[in-house]
Amino acid sequence: MGSLYRHCLRPLLFLQDSEAVHNRVLRGLSVSARLPALPMLADALYGAPDLPVTFGGLKFPNPVGLAAGMDKAADGVPMWERLGFGFAELGGVTRHAQSGNATPRMFRAVADRALVNRMGFNNPGAEAMAESLRGWRARGQWPTHPIGINLGKSKVTPLEEAAEDYAFSFGALQKLADFFVVNVSSPNTPNLRELQDKSALDEILKTLRAVNADVPLLIKIAPDLSTEAIDDVLDLATAHSLAGIVATNTTTERPSSNDLQCKKICAETGGLSGVPLRQRSTEIIAHIYQHTNGKLPIIGVGGIFTADDAWEKITAGASLIQVYTGLVYEGPSIAADIVRGLKARMEKEGVRSLGEIVGKI
Repeated sequence: MGSLYRHCLRPLLFLQDSEAVHNRVLRGLSVSARLPALPMLADALYGAPDLPVTFGGLKFPNPVGLAAGMDKAADGVPMWERLGFGFAELGGVTRHAQSGNATPRMFRAVADRALVNRMGFNNPGAEAMAESLRGWRARGQWPTHPIGINLGKSKVTPLEEAAEDYAFSFGALQKLADFFVVNVSSPNTPNLRELQDKSALDEILKTLRAVNADVPLLIKIAPDLSTEAIDDVLDLATAHSLAGIVATNTTTERPSSNDLQCKKICAETGGLSGVPLRQRSTEIIAHIYQHTNGKLPIIGVGGIFTADDAWEKITAGASLIQVYTGLVYEGPSIAADIVRGLKARMEKEGVRSLGEIVGKI
C-alpha cells in the first residue's frame, strides 16, 4: 500500500498547497469516522499487528504514535487507531482559539524528505477541543488506544502568565485524555522557547501539578538546546515526577543541500522536520537515556520513515516513537509498515519484546 501511495497518489497531492492538502485529509477523516463502513475498511487496509508497550502506566497496542500538529482540533480521533497507530497526540492546543501565522506557512522540501512549517499553534482553543472530544465519546467512537494532548501557550498571553495559560487548558481537558505534553519548544510562537529556561519551566510544572498530580505529564523539548539546557530540563522532569520526555520538536537549523527547491524552502522561516532532523533527535534521545540511566521514559520523534528509523530511535533509548513528516511522505500505511518491520527484525534477532532493546545502541 505504501508503494501505491508514493508512486500514484503522492505526486498528485504534492501538486497542491501543503496546508490545503492537510486540511482536506483531516476533513475526510472526520467524515469517514461517522460512516459505519469506512472505519472498518481503513482498519482492514491499514490496521497494524499487535506489538504491545507499557509506558507511564499506560498500555499501548504498538509503539508507533501520531505526533502533535497533525490533528489540532481532534477531527480524526476515531480514525488514527484504524490507520494502525498505537496512540495519537492531539494538538497543540492553547487556551485561546488562534488562527496562527499568515499563509503560506507549510512547505515541502521534497528531495530532502522534509517539511518547514510556521503554523503558529493554529487551533480552535481548549474548550472547543474539549467539546469535540466529548462528542466522540458520546457517539461511542472513542479509540481503545491512548490519547495524548499537546498543550501550548496562547500567543496573546505574556510569558510571565504562561503557567496560568497552560493550567487553564490542562484543567479544561484533563478528564478527556490519557496523558499530556507540555510544549515549550515550538519555534513558531514568539519567545516560547524561553519557557525551556529552568525557572520558567519549573513554575509551569508546579502550576500544572497543582491542578492534577495524577495525570501523566511529559515535556516536549527542542533539538536546538545545548546539552546543559537539556540536563536542566531533565532535572526538573525528575523533580516533578514527570512521565517522560518527547524528543524532539522541529529545528530552526537548516541542512546543507544541493537541491535548488530544497534550498528555497529552507530559506523560509519556521521549524524543519523530517529526514534532516533524524540524526540530531537520535543523539538527544541517547543523551537523555544515558543521563537518566534509562529511568525517564522517552517518546522519540524526528525523521522516522521506516522500521529501521524506528529501531534506531528505540535502541537509542525511546520506548515509543511518533511520526508526522513520515506520514506525509510515506502515506497512511506507515504505522502498520513500521510495526511489521519491527516485528520481523525482532524475530530475526531473537528479541521477544521491544523493552529488551530500549537503550541498547
